[in-house]
Amino acid sequence: MRRIEEAAREIPVMAETDVLVVGGGPGGLSAALAAAREGVETMLVERYGCFGGVITQALIGTIAWYRSSNQVVDAGGIGVEFERRASEMGASTRVFFHEILDTEVFKHIADRLVQEAGIVPLLHCPTVDAIMEGDTIRGVITESKSGRAAILAKRVIDATGDADIACRAGAPFRIDPKHTLEEVSVSFGCSGVDLEKFFDYTLRNPHSVADWGDASGKKEEAEFSTYLVEPFQRAKEAGEIPEYPRIESYWHGFTDAGEITSLNAIHMPNLDPTDVRDLTRAEMEGRQQVMWAVAALKKYTPGFAKARLRTMGASLGVRESRKIVGRYNLTGQDVLNQARFPDSIGIFPEFLDGHDIAIMPSTGRYFQVPYGVVVPEKVENLLVAGRCVAGDKVSHAATRQMMCCTVTGQGAGVAAAVSLKSGLSCREVDLSQVQSCLTRQGVRIE
Repeated sequence: MRRIEEAAREIPVMAETDVLVVGGGPGGLSAALAAAREGVETMLVERYGCFGGVITQALIGTIAWYRSSNQVVDAGGIGVEFERRASEMGASTRVFFHEILDTEVFKHIADRLVQEAGIVPLLHCPTVDAIMEGDTIRGVITESKSGRAAILAKRVIDATGDADIACRAGAPFRIDPKHTLEEVSVSFGCSGVDLEKFFDYTLRNPHSVADWGDASGKKEEAEFSTYLVEPFQRAKEAGEIPEYPRIESYWHGFTDAGEITSLNAIHMPNLDPTDVRDLTRAEMEGRQQVMWAVAALKKYTPGFAKARLRTMGASLGVRESRKIVGRYNLTGQDVLNQARFPDSIGIFPEFLDGHDIAIMPSTGRYFQVPYGVVVPEKVENLLVAGRCVAGDKVSHAATRQMMCCTVTGQGAGVAAAVSLKSGLSCREVDLSQVQSCLTRQGVRIE
């Protein structure tokens, strides 16, 4: 690769704060709220024009769709607060035991949560580098419409999903070969649907969770799923869709206006979410596949004859990319055997979805999430939150879930605040104090 030399230059300091959270998805939003509620100055920086991440950008409002029975044990805390606030504003649909968030209104809900907590928000602000002093992170470099600028912070939380800041700070990480990574998606919604006909079709052609996971058990065979594949298979048989794309939809969310708000149908493999060329190809190819999918729905799905495309996700739905090497690396054995940890920062039900594993938490089983998974090696005063926490591929099928991202986010946010107030590094923080604060914030840690 050819290289050029960039001249040295001074960079203005845009802001200084106690805790800086980079990335405003479920993990980052939870981290910022948790830190601010512990009384430390907190700044939340997001590259897009709204907070919410995969909820608001990729149309995924089912933050806890695994909650299909009253046996599920939740961590509580900020993730459940997202659902409650949406419900209070009439911005969710109650289905079985969970709320499907209105992904458009949630943009406003996130704004209100940030403002109420006194967080300093910064949107449209990509971060491009870490500011290091030895092995300690001191802030980040941003590159926005305002130019290149620095934000200095005493503690930094990387909630970018791709471990961008941890990577640039020199923290060890892994990213598997792209042919082994989970698929990337473009979600879409449709309007003009005859809901009565479509629901009748769905009930007459039932599917279960076991249809989309090879490693499912007997109980998953009995768990209803909105899996929808027949229209796309018929379109392929008719030569209307090429053979290569995997178009299989899981739909959720609907309105009285005849809208299905999210169809998660497009699944594209062999892409590296840290490669801008692969991201470009995925966006464009994904939109082509959406058009094929909508045409197939209109032609072969009862209730869709007069339907039209309502919206496409504003960004790709990424399931897997970089993962840090942490002080502790969670394993599949841990999440499948109700692991318990003395440094627990929350719990998460035994729900796994990924790498051909589909396990629903309808038995009350759960595992504890250890603080060690948010602490990267070799870099001081940096924590991570969200899907880039430390662990193997099987545990990733659990920790990548949005509600688990809120657990690691809230844990990281509280830990950053407690470490700052106690004068200890994030690595040395008193975990009993962190756990006490999390419990006070409504998190179940045992």
